[in-house]
Amino acid sequence: MRQVLVARQLDERLAECFPQGRRLRVLDVGTGQGTQALRLARAGHEVTGLESDPDLLTKARSVLSGEPAEVRERVRLLEGHGRETGVHFTPGSFDLVLCHGVLMHVEEPDPVLAALGRVLAPGGLLSLLVRNADALALRPGLEGHWEAALTAFDSPVALDRGGRAVRADRLSALTQTLAGIGAPLAGWYGVRVFTEHFSDDAATPAPGELDRLLTAEDRAGRTDPYRQVAALLHLCGVRR
Repeated sequence: MRQVLVARQLDERLAECFPQGRRLRVLDVGTGQGTQALRLARAGHEVTGLESDPDLLTKARSVLSGEPAEVRERVRLLEGHGRETGVHFTPGSFDLVLCHGVLMHVEEPDPVLAALGRVLAPGGLLSLLVRNADALALRPGLEGHWEAALTAFDSPVALDRGGRAVRADRLSALTQTLAGIGAPLAGWYGVRVFTEHFSDDAATPAPGELDRLLTAEDRAGRTDPYRQVAALLHLCGVRR
């Protein structure tokens, strides 16, 4: 669900930033198993995936091996961290830079964002997906975990569904950072407004309900005040 929503939002921004049919140079930092990287490669773009986890990189390469030859030729997968982009790439190398689900695992995001800004070409789009620090108390509060909810008001750290500690970001702080690296915020969305707070069983839609669920999530992610309490924030900055 997250990937579908982010893909819809990203395609909307790409249509605003670039002429239809233009082949983009894409960097996917923290590419994971390559979901967004492969989707963009299938659409005709040249994609470089940068992943610091060797196991995830192996999985991404395995998935890529099952793609048609023309898609495989458009994808390059490298091992590395987002803050090391200067080692691998020259300034202005990419039209689109994705950094989805990465900053939540980084103690200090500003150096990573500065590095990503340097490799973004003028007019290029930077797409960030982060944990929303302004909504950390919501899920434990709805579940009746009052101590965790109270702690979440004052801490940028939360537990994800797997019980791992992750760091969250505030929209206001990232807006300032994006302006500081020369890629000011052009638009933002909420991701998982409703379903993040369901139990695992309830989060799985009944047959025929998926389209309505996605429509509701998509609309909430574009509408205040709902998007402000989404579990995740999708921010899009454009390089001056």
